[in-house]
Amino acid sequence: MTEHVSFAHVIADLAGVGSGALRDAGLLSGLLIAAAGAAGLNAAGAPIVRTAPTGGVSAVLLLDPCHVSIHSLPDRGLALVDVLAPDVALATKALDVFVRRLAPTGVTSDTRIRG
Repeated sequence: MTEHVSFAHVIADLAGVGSGALRDAGLLSGLLIAAAGAAGLNAAGAPIVRTAPTGGVSAVLLLDPCHVSIHSLPDRGLALVDVLAPDVALATKALDVFVRRLAPTGVTSDTRIRG
């Protein structure tokens, strides 16, 4: 019999973030790595990063077997963070890295158990 594994999927809107940080692809991709490390998750490779003509950054880090991603909207002061991890505690640790470093004025998040 195959073991059934569930995952915690945390999505968060970080509002009121400075536009400089939200345009910094190096910072945001580094936060992906730091978030994975804080949660004790192993990266499957380097972050995939794309900077839009508007200056927004989309970045994803594939983890074994999950992911963490961020999409920034500098003109709105908004970062959209997505963490899929083996449990809620690990996903929360990963999200906390973004909250501490980006210092948003507001955080709205939702957690769902998947699988």
